[in-house]
Amino acid sequence: MKHKFYGGPLSLYSGKARAYLDWKGVDYEEILSTTEVYKTIIVPKVGRPVIPVMVTGDGETLQDTTLIIDHFEAKIGGPSVYPDTPKQRLVALLMEVFGDEWLVIPAMHYRWNYNEEWVYGEFGAVAAPDASQEEQLAIGRERGQTFKGFCPILGINEQTIPAIEASYEALLADLDRHFSQYDYLLGSRPSIGDFGLIGPLYAHLYRDPASGEIMKRLAPKVAEWVERMVDVQQPLSGEFLPDDEVPETLVPVLERMMTEQMPFLQKTADIFAAWARANPDMEIPRAVGMTDFTIEGVTGQRIAPPFSLWMLQRPLDYYRQLEESDKSAAEEFLSTIDGALAFRDFTMERPLAFENFKLILH
Repeated sequence: MKHKFYGGPLSLYSGKARAYLDWKGVDYEEILSTTEVYKTIIVPKVGRPVIPVMVTGDGETLQDTTLIIDHFEAKIGGPSVYPDTPKQRLVALLMEVFGDEWLVIPAMHYRWNYNEEWVYGEFGAVAAPDASQEEQLAIGRERGQTFKGFCPILGINEQTIPAIEASYEALLADLDRHFSQYDYLLGSRPSIGDFGLIGPLYAHLYRDPASGEIMKRLAPKVAEWVERMVDVQQPLSGEFLPDDEVPETLVPVLERMMTEQMPFLQKTADIFAAWARANPDMEIPRAVGMTDFTIEGVTGQRIAPPFSLWMLQRPLDYYRQLEESDKSAAEEFLSTIDGALAFRDFTMERPLAFENFKLILH
């Protein structure tokens, strides 16, 4: 039986998983997540309306892009999206966290403050593909309001928007310089870091028309990278740079992550530790409160999501379990990144696991 991938063109995380599946050469069928599909397949299998969901050929249900990717990395031989060498692998894992868990901020801002009317039509077309255009727009407005409503709790408001745009445009400039020299983050093969970045940079920031125009105008090399990632010409091809080289052009991108995202994640970890002590038997919620974050010198508040901590555990665990010589190489590299102490010295009181489609205390 062919693998079935339940997703949608609008979906940030569907974009991440789809790009990987195409590069890995997975034989799958994508099924549009209509209202009927949510009701009859996704919610019964997973327990909540979420995409993407993969039902493998042998009937296993996978939810979460990282777990989907790791499943096929284990099942399919050939080149891996995980570099073997310590610095490159650490950078790739960090970039996955940055893309998955931080670039959702500009992705949601540009979608709902630049592309709102267009997006309503898209939501309606996905939910009810056979409805008229007018019906689709009405359905899209109803469904889209929920997603638009996430903007304030993600920290997107009048006070923070100028800083979010300044940070995003600076990131585009940094990535444009990098992709003018390299096809992907770490050479001619995409890494797990590329797939972390492609979700927001494709599904929202390239594909939505107004933000897509901004990307193509300000960072044409980033747009070309997006096109390489989503229109795979040669599956399972390319190489990572030799000798564990991490291009200098990635240093500003890593420094942005360290100065913007890491302090926020440490605050989230501290809040979560207090929550876990007070609620040892409760199911872990999507957020454990609100906390400060700072972008381009502007401070706002946004939800503190435990899921981001689970994602951060991946590079943290990898780094902390390295053998001595590899760890020395990673530490030497981190010492060149402003703000990297926030990662190296990160404290998380209670580790997390993701089992049966939800977070649990490990």
